[in-house]
Amino acid sequence: MGVCARTGFAILAVTLLAAGCGHKDEAKPQDPPETSVSTAAAAPAQPTNTDVNNNGKPDSEDTDWPGKMVPKYEVATSPDAVTGRDLIQQAHLLEDLADSINESLKLPFDIPLIGKQCDTANAFWDPNDNTVTICYEDAADGLDIYTKAGDADPRASAINAEVATFYHETGHMVISIYDLPATGREEDAADQVSAYILLTPGPDGKADPGNVQAVKDFAREFQGYADQSGAMEDGDFADVHSPNKTRMYNLECWVYGSDPEDNADLVGGDQLPEDRADGCEDEYDKMSNAWDRLLDPYLK
Repeated sequence: MGVCARTGFAILAVTLLAAGCGHKDEAKPQDPPETSVSTAAAAPAQPTNTDVNNNGKPDSEDTDWPGKMVPKYEVATSPDAVTGRDLIQQAHLLEDLADSINESLKLPFDIPLIGKQCDTANAFWDPNDNTVTICYEDAADGLDIYTKAGDADPRASAINAEVATFYHETGHMVISIYDLPATGREEDAADQVSAYILLTPGPDGKADPGNVQAVKDFAREFQGYADQSGAMEDGDFADVHSPNKTRMYNLECWVYGSDPEDNADLVGGDQLPEDRADGCEDEYDKMSNAWDRLLDPYLK
């Protein structure tokens, strides 16, 4: 586990990749019991102090912070869901990601992190019941994309993408529970949070290479979705999410901007155009400085 020097975020992505998918395990994993599995009770705890801000959100200075993120695996029955569940569970993904939040963020109440069968590839933050859900099908979809792309280890790439997806949902979560301002589309802001967390430099001034690769693989996943979807229609441009190719270029820009020397491979060809790359260092600095200021009161 590495602790990021700039923000205090404890990032476990590298640890879980090494333990879960960074090597090949020849033994066929056993199916987990067909019951919900949780490391702790998921019932939300309430703040132990009544101090709140004007919007009804906990006050960062005066409120006790009793909450924690609680991982929970639910039953999978469909082939895609079973594939995704096995991939996620074998990597201990939910446990490690929950630990990264619990070591980094002050939470006003318990937040379940749920792996479940959704019958569609998705992941989402639900502000009504304060839960983060990673759909098993999302991991299975990523595995299919990276397998078709010819990755040497598509399982590792799929887990990378799920790590970045989780931190995207963390973006929605922090905007919601801390009542943070988002001055653009929230989906774009959530992509920023994912990149911001994973690209945060350590004590040596460099982001961990495994975390950087997670953002790169996340970008490649959007390339895969763009290839699958074909020509865009008017409704695609009206969606709350930016087009897949736009999200890919944004993520590549932030990776490149965070360290142009080490990430020069992202520029040119069918990746980041040079005219966008020219401004990416400044773009990344402005983005990371903004999230530094927004999240600082809520970091442990």
